[in-house]
Amino acid sequence: MAGPEWQSLEQCLEKHLPPADLREVKRILYGKETRKLDLPSRAFEVASAADFELQGYAFEAAAEQLRRPRTVRVGLVQNRIPLPADAPVAEQVSALHRRIEAIVEVAAMCGVNIVCFQEAWTMPFAFCTREKLPWTEFAESAEDGPTTRFCQKLAKKHNMVIVSPILERDGAHGDVLWNTAVVISNSGAVLGKTRKNHIPRVGDFNESTYYMEGNLGHPVFQTPFGRIAVNICYGRHHPLNWLLYSINGAEIIFNPSATIGALSESMWPIEARNAAIANHCFTCAINRVGKEYFPNEFTSGDGKKAHQDFGYFYGSSYVAAPDSSRTPGLSRNRDGLLVAELDLNLCRQVNDVWTFKMTGRYEMYARELAEAVKPNYRPNIVTE
Repeated sequence: MAGPEWQSLEQCLEKHLPPADLREVKRILYGKETRKLDLPSRAFEVASAADFELQGYAFEAAAEQLRRPRTVRVGLVQNRIPLPADAPVAEQVSALHRRIEAIVEVAAMCGVNIVCFQEAWTMPFAFCTREKLPWTEFAESAEDGPTTRFCQKLAKKHNMVIVSPILERDGAHGDVLWNTAVVISNSGAVLGKTRKNHIPRVGDFNESTYYMEGNLGHPVFQTPFGRIAVNICYGRHHPLNWLLYSINGAEIIFNPSATIGALSESMWPIEARNAAIANHCFTCAINRVGKEYFPNEFTSGDGKKAHQDFGYFYGSSYVAAPDSSRTPGLSRNRDGLLVAELDLNLCRQVNDVWTFKMTGRYEMYARELAEAVKPNYRPNIVTE
C-alpha cells in the first residue's frame, strides 16, 4: 500500500494520461466536471505560508423560474496531529485549536458558510491502543467544554456554522463517553449534537472499548444555509444510516472520518458518492492525514507482531453531489481545506429525474425489516 510519498490519484492520472484519455477517465470517475472556484489570491498565500492545501470547486444546478439558486459554501478540513501522541494532553489540544483556527481563517476568506472538521479532531485517534489513560482525558462536554467554547467564538466571528466532532464526556449520564459531533450555529449558539450510530470492531478499530453506539437517532439540523446531518465515520458503510438522515430532510450530509489505507482506501471514493446519488443530497467525506505513533505497542488480534501505529490515514477528502458528480480529492499526505459551492436546488432537480424517493418501497422494507429483527424470524427462502 502506498504511503505518504504517493500524493493523490488525481496527480497520478494527470501525470500519466494524455489529455483526451484524462477527460474520459475523469468523466467516469467524477461525473460531470465541477467548475473551479475563483478563490482569493490572499487565501492561497496564507494557506501556502501555513503549509496546507487549498482547493475550491462549484456544483451548479439548472436555472428555475420560481426558485432562486440556493448556494452555500462548505469547507472540509483534513489535518495531521501537530504534536506527538505522547505530548501532554493540554498541549496537544491547544496545538490542534491553533491549527484549526488558522485553517478556518482561510475558510472565512473563501466565503465558507459551513465548515466540518475530521472525526475526533482534538486528539490522536488512539482507540487502537485499548488503553484508557491518557486518551480518555481528551473527552469534553459537548455543551460547554473548552473545544465547544472555542468553536462558538469562531462561529460567531465568521458567521459560520461549525461541525465539531469530539470525544464527548456525558456528565449528565454517569460520565460515559460518546463519539459525538457538536453542531454550532453561525450565531455562536450550540444548535445540538449527534452521535456515531455504528461502532467498528474491525482490526485496530477497538472503539467499543471506549464508547457504544449512539442513542440520538438521525437528527437533521436546520441552519440558515440549509439542512445538514452528520454521519460519523463507520456509519458510511451502512446505507440505511445515510437513508434515515435523508428521510429526515438532510440536504448535506457530512461524514467526518478517521480511516487507514490498508483497510478502506478502495471503498473511500465509492461510499459517500453512492450515498449522494441514492439519497438525492450532497455528501462530504473527510479523513485525517498521516501516521500516528503511540508510546506502547499493541496487537491487532490477527497473529501479527505488535506495533505502535494505527496505519496511514490517507486524507483524500471530497464532496459528492446527487447527480453523481464529485470534486477531486484533497491530497493523501497534506493538511488541507476543500471549499465547495453547492446549489441545493440540485437535490430536488435530481429527485425529479431519478425519483428514488418516489419509487422507494419504504413500506415494504419497513414491514419485512420489522419481521427480520424478531428472534423467531425465518428468512423467506423458496425451495423445491
